[in-house]
Amino acid sequence: MIVTVSVSKRCVKVFGSLCNPNQMHSGMIKADDRKLCPPSRSQMKLSIESLIHHFEPYTKVFPRIGFFLVSNGSNRCKIRAPGSAHSQGLDFMSKHHMPADVVTIIGTQDIVSGEVDR
Repeated sequence: MIVTVSVSKRCVKVFGSLCNPNQMHSGMIKADDRKLCPPSRSQMKLSIESLIHHFEPYTKVFPRIGFFLVSNGSNRCKIRAPGSAHSQGLDFMSKHHMPADVVTIIGTQDIVSGEVDR
């Protein structure tokens, strides 16, 4: 419980600094950690380690909750849950399928119902 509270406090600090217009950078922001962000295409073509790091985040995915922080340049930020976008596409993905197949389709998307409920 103490770990969760300390992580939540750090997240609030990060979101506070991201939403502060005086501290925002212009252009794209990408972390320097090779394990979290995929390498560029030019690096991926030069070394096998970069190629491995490119596919690793997509093949070793465990269900976790995550949000997109989106802004159009104004002082307002919007939080979007990826599960809500995935659940909105359920109608398109389940066309011409049996009702029993919908359970499998939902299971393959790894939707976290807590983020969709928001």
